Amino acid sequence: MSAVAMVQANALTKRVLTQEGELIILQPISLAIARGESVAITGASGSGKSTLLGILAGLDVPSSGEVLLNGINITALDEDGRAQVRADNVGFIFQSFQLLPGLTALENVMLPLELHGDKAARAKAQAFLARVGLAERCGHYPPQLSGGEQQRVAIARAFASEPQVLFADEPTGNLDSTTGARIIELLFELNREQGATLILITHEDRLAQLCERRLELAAGALVVPESELSIAHTLVAES
Repeated sequence: MSAVAMVQANALTKRVLTQEGELIILQPISLAIARGESVAITGASGSGKSTLLGILAGLDVPSSGEVLLNGINITALDEDGRAQVRADNVGFIFQSFQLLPGLTALENVMLPLELHGDKAARAKAQAFLARVGLAERCGHYPPQLSGGEQQRVAIARAFASEPQVLFADEPTGNLDSTTGARIIELLFELNREQGATLILITHEDRLAQLCERRLELAAGALVVPESELSIAHTLVAES
């Protein structure tokens, strides 16, 4: 694993105004995640995990602070600029699958490749669907697939674009334990093959334990063991 940071956050905060006043979702958070590293973000419900993931991925913007994704300060970009950085660098897997119901499994995997101008989109999509064991289900629509099959389509879609960094938000949250275990095995197997940086949110210890590092959030603040602080400081210094 390289010691160069793929994702770096500097003093991120997130605040929103409510009828009761200002709500602090994220307190100042600084972290660095290396290229090829796998990191689990854990914490109780409402601790700010999904908000942090969205900001790191460029889907949301912080109230203050900055995020560098593959060396690019995405907080200095407008939405079009962030979208381009995501298209060039990022893959996503969500617990709700986020498949388009009017497209077949093959078309769902092809779509981001086609949007990126990949002339081999169909061949790549077919290859990745075969890789996740769905070669015979390419022509099926999401409502015709089980939850586990839909998540495998989502995984194929995420990996087909060969992302530099993969964000996964509770990727097994809507699956039973047996299906979830198979999805976890597939996720890490493909990630090892591609060497992408993997950042995931999970409430499952078995999934978090497979990652090289765990970052815990509590009330919007990062709980960092002393050993992890030294790693983060080294990455920030070398990036």
